[in-house]
Amino acid sequence: MPNPMITKPMSALLGEAADEKHGLKRALGALNLAMLGVGGIIGAGIFVLTGQAAAQYAGPAIVISFIISAIACAFAGLCYAEFASMIPIAGSAYTYAYATMGEFFAWIIGWDLVLEYLFGASTVAVGWSGYVVSFLADWGIHLPASIAQSPLLYDVATGWHRTGALINFPAMFIIGIITTLLVIGIKESASFNDIIVIIKVCVVMLFIAFGFKYIKPENWVPFIPPNDGTFGHFGWSGILRGAGVIFFAYIGFDAVSTAAQEAKNPQRDMPIGILGSLAACSVLYILVALVLTGVVKYDQLLVPDPMAVGVNAAGPGLFWLRPLIKLGAVAGLSSVILVMLLGQPRVFFSMAKDGLLPEIFATVHPRFRTPYVTTILTGVVAALFAGFFPIGILGEMVSIGTLLAFAIVCIGIIILRRTQPNANRPFRTPLVPLVPILGAAAAFGQMAGLPLGTWLRLIIWMALGLCLYWGYGRHHSKLGNPTRS
Repeated sequence: MPNPMITKPMSALLGEAADEKHGLKRALGALNLAMLGVGGIIGAGIFVLTGQAAAQYAGPAIVISFIISAIACAFAGLCYAEFASMIPIAGSAYTYAYATMGEFFAWIIGWDLVLEYLFGASTVAVGWSGYVVSFLADWGIHLPASIAQSPLLYDVATGWHRTGALINFPAMFIIGIITTLLVIGIKESASFNDIIVIIKVCVVMLFIAFGFKYIKPENWVPFIPPNDGTFGHFGWSGILRGAGVIFFAYIGFDAVSTAAQEAKNPQRDMPIGILGSLAACSVLYILVALVLTGVVKYDQLLVPDPMAVGVNAAGPGLFWLRPLIKLGAVAGLSSVILVMLLGQPRVFFSMAKDGLLPEIFATVHPRFRTPYVTTILTGVVAALFAGFFPIGILGEMVSIGTLLAFAIVCIGIIILRRTQPNANRPFRTPLVPLVPILGAAAAFGQMAGLPLGTWLRLIIWMALGLCLYWGYGRHHSKLGNPTRS
């Protein structure tokens, strides 16, 4: 009977990393990896979440919330960096769990990552659709609501409803385009990502640079609005609540680790890509929060497009920036979709290489050297979810899936330091076990604050995954059944 707690030897993992003949194409440098990280992080968080969290929870002190969240994410980022430099193959947290906790936990985290990457791509595609429809409307091009909205709507009190729309075509369209690009090649995909990351970062920097001139210091007073008697509504409790909400604005840096098998020099470049993108985005987030709450009073920022509201508040001098803000948002969300759709197929690829999924999932395109079967499958499923489901129900699943991945990676560092203390570590997480413990605690703490309905969906999703593991994966595991290798 196969042992579900069997761990994958480090020698086997390093052997896979060295197999360039049957593996993925190593074409990415440190800058490409960092740009993938920035592409995954800067999206709806900076264009939407900043203003909403300031208006509801922390006021101008949302800046402090961003600093707290950045530190919490840094704990997880440091753990990812050690693993990615040690085990430079596709699979991210799935592979790390296989090396430290065993096959059963590896399956759980691999199945869980579907929530982050596949559902994440669908969620952001729905947001992309909304921005594109608004951007086109500014130019007199109006898409019918019947083909630009989800046909389903979910309300906590009354359940599911039909909206009258047929399909969210723009959301499906962008997923189709990016899926095609990812099949053609990782280098081409990374180059495309580099271009749109440059566009959105330039837009954000223009907002920061020109917005500073329109700051009214009185908008920062009081910097920490007094608590209204309810936990989480302003005061220091509001700062902490705000940190929890915007924590999700930082997710995306972990997707860099799924491209480890396509990095030219993963031992050096993976930590640079993960930690460099996290640091750069943290600085941009903090500066945007300062400018936004300085230009507009925080209580006016509970809107879908707070940066556009900031531009309007500055007056005619910044009107020229309005279309660029929407363009930056469209570009920002495009690169997030690309990074999510890049990550998921590589997790499936690694699971199939281990026998936990059908062998066809590990097929590499003979010309493009990309995992094209899993890329197409991921794109089709993500497009269907984006075309028919609302953004809220998808977004909840992404949050809990990401946090569980963060927690398992942090715990894995502690385990591997004890079980393999002499293993080669090109990058070492500092202050072990303190940093991993703090990272896991931050992740579990955020999970505890999520709604009960989100937990129920996670339990149902995991139950489905366990059925697949016990019914297929356990019996086809190459590690648990050596005769199948």
